[in-house]
Amino acid sequence: MTDSTVASRTPVTLLGTGAMGTALARAWLAAGHPVTVWNRTPARAEALAAEGAAVAPSAAAAVAASRLVIACLLDDASVGAALDGADLTGRDLVNLTTGTPGEGRARAAWAEARGARFVDGGIMAVPPMIGVPDSGGYVFYSGSRALFDEHRATLAVPAGTRWVGTDPGFAALHDVALLSAMNGMFAGMLHAFALVRPEDIAPKDFAPLLAGWLTAMAPAVHQTAEQLQSGDYTKGVVSSLAMQAAGVPTFLRTAEEQRVSPELLTPYLELMRRRVAQGHGDEDGTGMIELLALRDRA
Repeated sequence: MTDSTVASRTPVTLLGTGAMGTALARAWLAAGHPVTVWNRTPARAEALAAEGAAVAPSAAAAVAASRLVIACLLDDASVGAALDGADLTGRDLVNLTTGTPGEGRARAAWAEARGARFVDGGIMAVPPMIGVPDSGGYVFYSGSRALFDEHRATLAVPAGTRWVGTDPGFAALHDVALLSAMNGMFAGMLHAFALVRPEDIAPKDFAPLLAGWLTAMAPAVHQTAEQLQSGDYTKGVVSSLAMQAAGVPTFLRTAEEQRVSPELLTPYLELMRRRVAQGHGDEDGTGMIELLALRDRA
């Protein structure tokens, strides 16, 4: 790579050199971007210094080094603490720290009041996926569209980019929503393995069956979306909620026979029972979302 090619790359300041921050920095360094890093524990930035990154003595100095500032810290409070006293005037702040939608919106207002443009991000990847083409990793972004459009090529170096709106809270909302669905899937997966574990069934033999079943069920998200959009939870129902609820005792008896706690399933099964009891047995499971809205609870 020639000096002129390197010079054309946008300089990047990265605050935070944990596992994710280090992976991000290495991706930008490999692409020829000048990278300045800062970490509260300086020793954790030494490896990146050896790879060509400039290590700033303070967060304020790191911010001063580049217009584009990326924060990848422990939590939102860490972002505020690190940037306290830094001059953000004219800076473009991209916050890749995991947080809530409310924190994203508040941090956007905080940054803008200090003269910076702001974009929040939600990383849908683990460190080994960063900087790896076709890894499937990507980052949700929301906030200042002008900032995103200007720096999109640079932001796309570590992972793909998904713009989700000008509301600064939307990146975190999409992030947590997908992770919540993932946790629910993992809960069901663990319960399934727990059921077969006591028997002469090899987990490696059961795993392809489970993966295939979950893959076959995944397209149900589209029907759920259509039902939510139309408000008609009976549209296209194949297995009614009443029919599903009728199978609940079998699930619970099987768990008991296998000496497995049903605690990963019971919250969902209880919502199913309540929805049917309210007279909605002809619906699909989508209607249970109405029971999750706290504003509707007494």
